[in-house]
Amino acid sequence: MNKYLITIVGPTAIGKTNLSIAVAKHFGCEILSCDSRQFYKEMLIGTAVPSDDELAQVPHHFIQNRSIHKEYNVGQFEKDALTLLDQLFEKNNIVVMVGGSGLYIDAVIDGLDYFPEVDSNIRKELNQHFEKDGIDTLQAQLEYLDPETYQTIDIQNPHRVIRALEVCLGTKKKYSYYKNKPKTKRNFTSIKVGLNADRKIIYERIEKRVDKMLKEGLLEEAKNLHHYKNLNALQTVGYRELFNYFEGDFTLDFAISEIKKNTRRFAKRQNTWFKKDKEIHWFDYKTKTEEIINFVTKVLK
Repeated sequence: MNKYLITIVGPTAIGKTNLSIAVAKHFGCEILSCDSRQFYKEMLIGTAVPSDDELAQVPHHFIQNRSIHKEYNVGQFEKDALTLLDQLFEKNNIVVMVGGSGLYIDAVIDGLDYFPEVDSNIRKELNQHFEKDGIDTLQAQLEYLDPETYQTIDIQNPHRVIRALEVCLGTKKKYSYYKNKPKTKRNFTSIKVGLNADRKIIYERIEKRVDKMLKEGLLEEAKNLHHYKNLNALQTVGYRELFNYFEGDFTLDFAISEIKKNTRRFAKRQNTWFKKDKEIHWFDYKTKTEEIINFVTKVLK
């Protein structure tokens, strides 16, 4: 029988968790989380990990299963996710994958893009430039060399910016050039469902989520992680801004406003990424769950 991976995508705070649980319960299957920050057990509040009640309703995988002290990248995730999918498909021909990390989702469904090796000295020079002058000039350089990548990656993340720049400089071609390779054939059929809303609604939901995180203890969580601020896992919206507050660079009110602003920017980049994928079937975030499940059921037939 055919195996199906039902993937639920969309911008942050749109309601993907609730929909994924409802779909998984309907089909009696399990959930593979595809959020590149919810992997880390030390980052509970700031990554909007599903609640204990939500996690108890359906078996979830790749939720708080690693430590921030152990490097983990999209290549490792692709291998781990495919291994897990083979195991889950032994129990059920359907698995639900959910998340807002477009690169990680694409890695599971289509395989990773190939990038040529570049001179390691280029990365060293870029890192030195970042340490000396900060990220602004690197961002400007990337926008000039590869505006498409600039619009789709997290430009506040120095690791992502430096990675894209080293490819541009080392190969004399755009980072985005290497992202147009043929898709990898998988042993499952992919069904993609997207949730979206008007920008104003998304921004309102983001504001509410950030306020909720702060009430739940985000400030204390970030304070406990401040010592590890240079780890890749912590180059994340919600933590970076509070680290600036702890160091006296921001007031608390300004840090909170920056979290909201940068989360809005993140949601915009997510939408830019997902909108390019013509295989996604889009639904308004208020669409009844039954309607979406009926759509998926018809596709399965």
